[in-house]
Amino acid sequence: MNLPASAMWALPWIAAPVVTAMRLTRSRSLDEASPVAPDDAPFLTVIVPARDEEENVERCLRSILASSYPRLEVVLVDDHSRDATRAIAERIAREDARLRVVSAPDLPGGWFGKPWACSVGAREARGEILCFMDADTTQSPDLLPRMVNTMLARDAGMLTVAGAQEMHTFWETLLQPQVFSMLLMRYGGTESVNASRHEWDKIANGQCIAVRRAAYDAIGGHAAVRDKVAEDLMIAQRLFRAGVRTVLVLGIAQLSTRMYSSLGALVRGWRKNVYAGGIDALPRLAIARAIFPFGLLVFPVAELAPIATLLAAFALRGAVGATALAWAWIATAALLVWWLAVYLRARRSPVWAALFPLGAVVLLWIILGAIARGRSVAWKGRSYRSG
Repeated sequence: MNLPASAMWALPWIAAPVVTAMRLTRSRSLDEASPVAPDDAPFLTVIVPARDEEENVERCLRSILASSYPRLEVVLVDDHSRDATRAIAERIAREDARLRVVSAPDLPGGWFGKPWACSVGAREARGEILCFMDADTTQSPDLLPRMVNTMLARDAGMLTVAGAQEMHTFWETLLQPQVFSMLLMRYGGTESVNASRHEWDKIANGQCIAVRRAAYDAIGGHAAVRDKVAEDLMIAQRLFRAGVRTVLVLGIAQLSTRMYSSLGALVRGWRKNVYAGGIDALPRLAIARAIFPFGLLVFPVAELAPIATLLAAFALRGAVGATALAWAWIATAALLVWWLAVYLRARRSPVWAALFPLGAVVLLWIILGAIARGRSVAWKGRSYRSG
């Protein structure tokens, strides 16, 4: 049976969410691992790079120190914070000897701040496993035992955890699902990433990465990715290239992150990553990099195109043909179903689904700004150029 032309046109809007959902169903989680550390638990160092994190650092450090993992040290690297980050961390260190606070030396030329702080922390670490945690994360007491058990069970040289994203404000709730939906459609579930034989499909979540010390040193540590804004992604790629098994798992119940708390922070944060970092998640082909800016625009434009068609049909009666109008209704319905599923899974009101066009507009604005900046990046008072 031949499908109507409008339905044929709408197939990408229907198929993309269905395929993404199918890929996600194969994802694996830390819930599968034992919450009890093994008897011969390797010594583990948690490294927390921090710059201007006074709003987050206490919650982060106290959650790490509350871990049930038995052989643990924590190294917080203060990267020239201009607020009370260091004072808060030092106060906690006086209460718990497992925590050490160190200062990052002045940033060398050619380095981004986070890789430099991670590198400083790694030099201070004594652990057989290094776990790099962002200062805006919070973990459950069983996160680290489950991570180590998963690394041992899957013979992983690197394990990275995708946790829950906290959304407390209007703009967080509107925009974070947009960005992460775009990433999910690109990468799929954890096993899509893990099973891929292509370097450019390997990713890591910089909010939580555990790596065996020997593997980390073998690739040159963070010095090997010193000029990358997406240092997490590049660490995963370099480890994979070196023959190290890299594993991505979900840890929704064990890890949460509040990345950005305002519209301004959301725009600045994603604008620094979406182009300068995303371009490294491509095959090393000139054509792939040439069309990348257009590829970035596909997701928000695909959301807005059917809405724009419906608005044009309403404003300019008779100007939109019946086939185009039918396509617009079908595509919009498919988008609404996707966003209903996203927000219900996030335990948010389904009313948020109806606001997806506004989220798409903001995402489009962020992407256009990122493309305009190219590899130039500004973050927390510093300017960089991604290599």
